[in-house]
Amino acid sequence: MTVTAAAPARVAGSPPPGEPRRDPRRTLRWLLPMGPALVLLAVFLAGPILWTFYIAFTNETLTGSASVNSRFVGLDNFTRMFADDDFVNSFVLTFLFVIGSAVIGQNILGLLIALLQRGRGRVTRAVVNGVVIAAWVVPEVVAAACWYSFLAEEGTLNRVLGISQEWLFTAPMVAVILANVWRGTAFSMLVYSAALSDVPGELLEAASVDGAGLWARLRHVTLPLIRRSIMSNLMLITLQTLASFGLIYALTGGGPGTASQTTPLYMYEQAFRYFEIGYGSAMALVMLVIGALFSLFYLRLIKVEDR
Repeated sequence: MTVTAAAPARVAGSPPPGEPRRDPRRTLRWLLPMGPALVLLAVFLAGPILWTFYIAFTNETLTGSASVNSRFVGLDNFTRMFADDDFVNSFVLTFLFVIGSAVIGQNILGLLIALLQRGRGRVTRAVVNGVVIAAWVVPEVVAAACWYSFLAEEGTLNRVLGISQEWLFTAPMVAVILANVWRGTAFSMLVYSAALSDVPGELLEAASVDGAGLWARLRHVTLPLIRRSIMSNLMLITLQTLASFGLIYALTGGGPGTASQTTPLYMYEQAFRYFEIGYGSAMALVMLVIGALFSLFYLRLIKVEDR
């Protein structure tokens, strides 16, 4: 008769047989180098966000008695905000700016440039990339100055057309949308160029042999294969455009009047020109929630496409 020894019972909390035991000192050595970075993130990122959450529900101001003894006002700032016609106007302009500049302008133009570069020579791609990326790396103030000199009454556009038209006065939203598309298209172009490089050429050749034209190959082969990149790009440029401030402020200042005053500019005006920090923080909180909803929407679309 063969006698077999019983396997020793595993102590509760100990790792399963064959699994290496975790060394707390090893984890500590991994966390220590990250400590300064985590502290900086907590102080300069998480701290301001939490502070904004707090003062959005107060009557905090930069001057006056409320700057010293602010008090909790509940939802008063938000009630005032949604009853404020200027805020509603700025929100509508922000929506139009995001749709025209990011979803339509940068997204489609970036995809078009990436498609036109596919299969081109190295020199051609280098020249096109250099020109497009140069506009991207230009500071917002410099980009605004370039477009001001182009669209002003005595600017380049009017001299070429032989007319006298103050474009920044008659069509300010069109001006800031075009300027932002010109400056931000490079990001979409780079995203789509990388995505198109992963599209197998054999599939496009097979579709061409089957009689598919250029549009059919784009619609049924290329776009389905890069749909994740499309959604990721849309999410990133939407969030970036939603918070755009410097370009519009330097180009039109939100004017004439409030004709190009998007929500970031109106929020800045209320917080730092009229010193109502609590009211401006409430707007910032609303913009943060809207950005989060946009992100969830795009992430949801990516999951649906993956099914």
